Amino acid sequence: MRKIALVICEGETEVCYINLLKTWYKSPIRIVSHIEGTKITPSLVDNRTKELKISPWDKVRTFLMYDMDVQAINEKLQKCKADMLLSNPCFEIWLLLHTKEQKTAINTDALIKELKKSAPTWKNYSKTAFTDTQKSFLNDNTDVAVARAKKLCEFQNPSTSIYKLIELLQKNTKND
Repeated sequence: MRKIALVICEGETEVCYINLLKTWYKSPIRIVSHIEGTKITPSLVDNRTKELKISPWDKVRTFLMYDMDVQAINEKLQKCKADMLLSNPCFEIWLLLHTKEQKTAINTDALIKELKKSAPTWKNYSKTAFTDTQKSFLNDNTDVAVARAKKLCEFQNPSTSIYKLIELLQKNTKND
């Protein structure tokens, strides 16, 4: 049986992060990512999942990694059958949690400014690419970010459930 984690993402930053996870976790789970942006629908999720299931023994677990800062997208996501890896207001809350706690609501622009000033590593942050220093920082501080994310109320601002994928990968890596 092949275990496959299909992660359908909103954009390129999320895919860059998923690619990092592939290098960090030598898991028996094959991770496949697709950028689908705003065109997410239940049938698209079903089709992407079916594309990966080559044999009846394949086990595909589908995740949606999306920002919650656009209400119209949130409504579409609610209709999809998948595990949700949602960040409110955006993916960068997950990055910030590697550096510091964030307990008060924050908008996307303010969050990115806060990330850039949170540590020298993030000073020149730009979406869609991580520097080697940023990659190393993320890897070194993942457990701290997971602990901080678990303290937040899911779906509220601020929050992220990306830690659920991390825990799955960590668990499957240990079971190897």
